Amino acid sequence: MKIFKNPYLFLVVIHVAIGFGIYLFRPLAKLYFVATIGVFIFYLFKNGNKNNEALYAAAYITGAEVFFRMTQGAFIWEAGKYGVIGFVLLGLFFSGTSRKSGPYWLYLLLLIPGIVYASSTLGYDTNFRKAIIFNLSGPFCLGIASLYCVDRKITRKQLQYILWSLLMPTIAMGVYLFFYTPDTRSILSGTGSNFAASGGFGPNQVSTALGMGMFCLVVQLFTNSKNTILLAINLGLLSLLTYRSIVTFSRGGVLTALVISVAFILFYFKAVNVRKKKRIIGPILFLVLTASFTYLLTSVRTSGLIDKRYANKDAAGRIKEDISTGRKELISSELAAFFDNPLTGIGVGKIKEYREETEGVLAASHNELSRMLSEHGISGLLALIILGVYPLIFRMTNRRNFLFFSMLGFWFLTINHSSMRIAAPAFIYSLCLLNIVNEKKKNTVHRKRAIS
Repeated sequence: MKIFKNPYLFLVVIHVAIGFGIYLFRPLAKLYFVATIGVFIFYLFKNGNKNNEALYAAAYITGAEVFFRMTQGAFIWEAGKYGVIGFVLLGLFFSGTSRKSGPYWLYLLLLIPGIVYASSTLGYDTNFRKAIIFNLSGPFCLGIASLYCVDRKITRKQLQYILWSLLMPTIAMGVYLFFYTPDTRSILSGTGSNFAASGGFGPNQVSTALGMGMFCLVVQLFTNSKNTILLAINLGLLSLLTYRSIVTFSRGGVLTALVISVAFILFYFKAVNVRKKKRIIGPILFLVLTASFTYLLTSVRTSGLIDKRYANKDAAGRIKEDISTGRKELISSELAAFFDNPLTGIGVGKIKEYREETEGVLAASHNELSRMLSEHGISGLLALIILGVYPLIFRMTNRRNFLFFSMLGFWFLTINHSSMRIAAPAFIYSLCLLNIVNEKKKNTVHRKRAIS
């Protein structure tokens, strides 16, 4: 089998080269960003979104967002979310949305009262525009992506391409990190999240992005490892991303990847026939062996510090009192703000000021659920109910998406440890709303515009 005749392997080779190239000459990151936007815009307009090019573009931007931030490839901080929103809006322009999208129109409307109320509650020294954009770009991105994806018919092959789009940039980032910090022992001094092992960037975001790549590779093991070469390459890439994610010492992304991967394997195993059940026993064993070896390697490379991290101990082996690393106090203060202002909330972007005024601590939220409640009040509660309940209702009539619970789980787990700082939880949430059809129904994928 020749690599260049296999599109998956060809893309892997290209992104390994991109990661190494940006490590050698960092300004290439800006060229990579511009080229990414340009290529997807070209194909989107060329094909009129007939093959859901908008979805592939949004997926790729989602996968690359943290890498762009890390290497300063993007020209603005929120380029990832803006890119996802922009491509999805183009997709809606060409293809419209479903008549079942009503709940997400309501969800977007429910975000407005918090903005209006914030205009009278935010301090004079706060930049109103920045506060609104910073806090609502994630929820707005989720709403727009959901409008596009809800009940949208795509084939299993197209779903595979979406996963490739999410995965490839994380491979480039993994390679970049491998060369950026080849010797992890030299930069470790404790069990806290490690910026040096994260490419000099936020460990939480890096761990989340790599965890997303880890999950995509687990899916590839069962759906795209038809021969020994593909199996070995996928296992090798999984080991690389897992190692780089663990050594960030940020547990959220790793544990999220573990939970949603187990969910995928269970539902996939349940869905396939007896013959395929026997066939996937091998990949499961290889996966367990690879994960065990990778963790053992990480333990050795970190001189046992990673074991203490996951046991909630400091470098001296003492148990830490707060396993949430301060998140519990943040959530408590946000819930207090909600109970004090249940109808209107305290306004979008106000929670940092509120926390400083009441507790003398200036800290951003790590939990999107409590932040929505505190800043939006009853409107935020209704919005969260829509996000949590409607996908389950949709699932009752459409059970063909074998990634449903993994996608929904990624959103829920990620917003509970990392809020919506990046586009990943917003975009991946929307994927659980897709309507998977058989290949023979491919001609029904492009539908006429029907706006609810």
